[in-house]
Amino acid sequence: MRFCGLFLLLSALTGCLGMPQGVRPVQDFDLQRYLGKWYEIARLDHAFERGLNRVSADYSMKAGGSVRVLNSGYAAADGAWKEAEGTARFAAANDQGYLKVSFFGPFYASYVVFELDPDYRYAFVAGNSTDYLWLLARTPAVPNEVLQRFLERSGKLGFDTAGLIMVEQEQ
Repeated sequence: MRFCGLFLLLSALTGCLGMPQGVRPVQDFDLQRYLGKWYEIARLDHAFERGLNRVSADYSMKAGGSVRVLNSGYAAADGAWKEAEGTARFAAANDQGYLKVSFFGPFYASYVVFELDPDYRYAFVAGNSTDYLWLLARTPAVPNEVLQRFLERSGKLGFDTAGLIMVEQEQ
């Protein structure tokens, strides 16, 4: 399972917390509203997601207050679905969009929600550096205005928006 294996390796080697300069987590974050399925609309390229389309993440509560993270994507070259299951916890206050996610034991990576639609329809997410960036949405597509805002805001924060992969969500 290449998707899971590479993500586990990456987490083990680079799993650290923090956030890029200028990126700030949203305040008044409501984890209960954030739970559920999110579609990956755009991302920067990484070995652990390379070649995947129809990527989504499903967040649900686990016993003890942590969050189950189930990432899945379709590898067209293999003709198979890939999955990775992890755990997320708040990295700071419970009302900040700053979590830490682990797909491998005690190694955590930052998950920083730096913009969130008031109705929780889309989210801009960063990792611990400008190498990690995602646009997530509750639907497989977003209005052009959302995409343009994502590109503008992310570019101003130093992310390489020219390197973004627009994720195919079609069957």
